[in-house]
Amino acid sequence: MNLKTLRYFVAIADAGSLTAAAAAISIAQPALTRQLRELEADLGVPLFHRMPRGVRLTQAGVTLYEAAQRILGEAQRVRQRLASKTSDSKTTVVLGVSPTLARVLLPGLFEHCLRTLPEVELRSREAFTPELLDWLERGMIDMAVVTNPGVGRSVSLHPLLGEPFALITHASMGMGPIVSVAQLARIPLLMTSLHRDLVERQLLPLGKTLNVQAVLDSVDTIRALVQKGPWATIMPVSVYKEAGTSSEVVMSQITGIQLNRLLVLATRLEPEGKLAIPVVQEMIEAEFSRLMREGVFTFTAAT
Repeated sequence: MNLKTLRYFVAIADAGSLTAAAAAISIAQPALTRQLRELEADLGVPLFHRMPRGVRLTQAGVTLYEAAQRILGEAQRVRQRLASKTSDSKTTVVLGVSPTLARVLLPGLFEHCLRTLPEVELRSREAFTPELLDWLERGMIDMAVVTNPGVGRSVSLHPLLGEPFALITHASMGMGPIVSVAQLARIPLLMTSLHRDLVERQLLPLGKTLNVQAVLDSVDTIRALVQKGPWATIMPVSVYKEAGTSSEVVMSQITGIQLNRLLVLATRLEPEGKLAIPVVQEMIEAEFSRLMREGVFTFTAAT
């Protein structure tokens, strides 16, 4: 549950129907329906009675509606308090991101923060997931976008989205837009250790293997080598959706298995009273939603 979900819930309750709420907050009705379904599943209770025309709050829905109003009101007061601070008392929030996400996520996020939260200084640090989680637990960063974090960490986890992996090759290798999972064993790959581990764990039940020629924990180095050719890698699709990617690079969808990564926003359990953190979290979620609409995290671009 987050502020965005609560706003959607309140909008449905106020409008009295999913159709009217979707129009009021400018969101597609299927997406709004999905958000409501996930919220009810998360809470384990129905929040609305489905009527022939519209919806009506259940008793549990009334309880949540009252709580949501208080929470959203407090969030608005936090925004106002942040905006009223003087320029010499900025709140600093440090966000950790992986090298594969930095180019995609940070430009729009920083612009949004500068435009709407001038009293918040947003900083970023890049590393792979294990190091980001260590930094988070040690208080070196306030929040991080991590990949498949697993369990056993003293952090709070908020799923963002699932992103497919693609086979990325130099055009000289002659790969088409679709390759089978069986072909991967014959393709010489350069991979980061994190991506190799994620992909190999997903291939294990099928008894499939990778032909990894070198492990390089530098996304930029792998990108440069693949663009120079003839090399290949398996990476999340967003890495090669950026402007400026060479036309000599081919992105192929892998069939026979759904290779993907789960992107998760991790925050500290004890945020040390930084009022800006939930506001920045909401901003991050909004930026991911925008990028999803633009097709950054899918094989096909948005139309």
